[in-house]
This record gives sequence, structure tokens and C-alpha cells, in this order.
Amino acid sequence: MGTRRRSARARARPPLAMPLAVLLLFACSSGVAAAAAQGIERIKDDPVGKLKVYVYELPPKYNKNIVAKDSRCLSHMFATEIFMHRFLLSSAIRTSNPDEADWFYTPVYTTCDLTPWGHPLTTKSPRMMRSAIKFISKYWPYWNRTEGADHFFVVPHDFAACFYFQEAKAIERGILPVLRRATLVQTFGQKNHACLKDGSITVPPYTPAHKIRAHLVPPETPRSIFVYFRGLFYDTSNDPEGGYYARGARASVWENFKNNPMFDISTDHPQTYYEDMQRAVFCLCPLGWAPWSPRLVEAVVFGCIPVIIADDIVLPFSDAIPWEEIAVFVAEDDVPQLDTILTSIPTEVILRKQAMLAEPSMKQTMLFPQPAEPGDGFHQVMNALARKLPHGRDVFLKPGQKVLNWTEGTREDLKPW
Repeated sequence: MGTRRRSARARARPPLAMPLAVLLLFACSSGVAAAAAQGIERIKDDPVGKLKVYVYELPPKYNKNIVAKDSRCLSHMFATEIFMHRFLLSSAIRTSNPDEADWFYTPVYTTCDLTPWGHPLTTKSPRMMRSAIKFISKYWPYWNRTEGADHFFVVPHDFAACFYFQEAKAIERGILPVLRRATLVQTFGQKNHACLKDGSITVPPYTPAHKIRAHLVPPETPRSIFVYFRGLFYDTSNDPEGGYYARGARASVWENFKNNPMFDISTDHPQTYYEDMQRAVFCLCPLGWAPWSPRLVEAVVFGCIPVIIADDIVLPFSDAIPWEEIAVFVAEDDVPQLDTILTSIPTEVILRKQAMLAEPSMKQTMLFPQPAEPGDGFHQVMNALARKLPHGRDVFLKPGQKVLNWTEGTREDLKPW
């Protein structure tokens, strides 16, 4: 208990303990900048003209009424499902003629029905999704001809369409059976996992763009912090015995580096959190209950090299963003050697990563601003969908053919919504 009490206290900023060349603000040469620009051309693709999306008009109980009931949905990290809907309604990619559509989108807000503590009611999410799909299959012919193979759904929950925040329970539930042919746009991404199906599009969690941009510091600000992290190391409420939360990786960070002067780590979340990230060279992005967190978005936007500690993670827009070039990957078992790993990275490698992170188009990919902007997260999703075209022959079913089993699922999930 003594360790956990100590972890909650604020820690003074550690003295600099690294060579000055590493801690200087990024000031890359023109050659480094040019190499960085060449590595990110794909994220600048414009999806307009490459695909058309039909947006189903659902009864407001599936979307608008839920937001009206609880506006917290608009700012939590699952809000991508709301803003994707709003983006498409006014996008040039949208078509009003379903017969010419490449993709169909069902605007159902499955994470917006919140508990008093702000957590999605996971018992209701699968029932709500099933109800929405039954509705579109009843009033339009397009679902039935493919059983969803040319439809996409935004499922930004912790473990996506498994609809549960703890991994063991999420795996037990599995992906909602009626979504097995659809393309899922989700924040969760982990290789060979029950909650990530082939063909899914992994996206960043929602972080309010206006909030982040309000905290930008001058680009010439020196990066005087070597390693930065703010967040839980233990989750005593949901993991009282310890060791299960973050598979022990966060606990290992704290136990090994709480007294290391190169590591500015704490459970405290100061008002200067965003500014501090912009003064750091490396920002730790360890897994929590799921592999992803908003820290990844914040690190990229603030030019702090993400140190990704999440084995087998599937990162956002990995078919376009060169993650190996902008981040550092550390295996969960290697956390005790984190200081050695980071201090051994050559200065020129650090500068190259910083140069790529400094590219405005790189930062843009991680945000879902209102209104949408060229190259932002919305456009990256559309680009990913466009790359899946044309649909293969196996998308369309033969007359009378059925693949999905509507009676499959838990007793709770099969209840009416």
C-alpha cells in the first residue's frame, strides 16, 4: 500500500540527466525534413470521388435523442460515432441515391447511453445495434443482399463490438454475431484477438481538437523532459489484487522508474498536462484495460515521440501512417529496461521522428475536428474504405442465401431494445 500512496503524490520535475543534444528542441536539417515529408504522402490522399456512402435515416431514438438526453457523449473518447455521422451528413462523399452507393452507414450511437459515472451501458449496446440492423433490413433491401458486407459501423467501445471494458469478459462475449460480415471502424486493435475481425479499420479515440489546439506552445519551446507520463499505474477499484490491469506493464513502469530523474511520471493530472507533453522528448503510451488510449493522439499532436507499450497492438490507420518511423515500440516484458532502450536511441533517429511528427498533416490524421478538415481522421476512414473497393464477388449473396444466424448470442443480447 505504501507504494500506491506514494504514486498519488505530485513529483517535482526531475533534473535534466541526458545529453543536451537529445533534450534540445527539434531543429532538423532540410534533409531530415525532406525525408520526413516523403514518408507521409499516403495520409494526404483525398477520398472525394473515390467512393460514395449512403447514410441510413434512422428514428432519432438510435442517435439524436440519446445525445439530447446526455450531452456528455459529445466529449468522451467514444464520441467518434457521433461526429462520423455529422461529418457524413454534410460530406461530398455522401450520396442520396442508395443504388449508386459503394458503402452503407448506419448511424447508431451504441456508447452514448451512459451510467451516472460516464461509462457506456454495455448490456444495452448489443441490443441497440441488433435493433438498428433489424430496422434497416426491414425498410431497405441493401442489408439483405449482402448481410452487411458492404456496410460499415463505428464501434468505438473499449473492445469494439465485443461491448465490454474488461478483456476476459469481452473475449467471452465475442463480436456481435450480426456484425460478422460488416466492416467495423473501431478504436480497439490487437492482432489475433477475438474482438478484432479481418478487414476492420482501426481509428484513434476521440479527443476534442479545439481543446488540444488551445494548449499549443511555441514550436521553439525546448523539450526539457526526457520521459513523461500521467495516469494510473494500478486500478485498485477493478483490479484490487494488482497485476491484471495493463497486464502489469504500468505497475512495472512505476516500480522501476519512480525515482529515476529522467522519468517525469505520476498519477497526478496537472493543469499543464498538455503543455508538459510539448516539453517532453518521449511520452509513454502503455496499454490500460485495452491497448489504446487518448495518450497516443496527444503525443502525436504535441510532437512527443510515442513510446508504445502494448504487445500486438494494431495502430490507427496503419495502412497510411508510418508508425515505425514516428514511434518507439517496447515489449511489455522489456519495461524494466525502458531507460536503457530510450537512452540508446541515436540522436539522429530522434530528430527524424520529431521531424515527421512536426508535419501538420501527421497531426491532422489523429483528430476529428468540427467542422471536418482535409486529411483529418474522417478523411482517413474514408480513404481506408475506398482502398477496399471494388467489392469482391463474395460480398453479394445468392437469392435466398443466408449466412448470419440471428438467434446466436447471449440471452441478454437477444432481448428486445
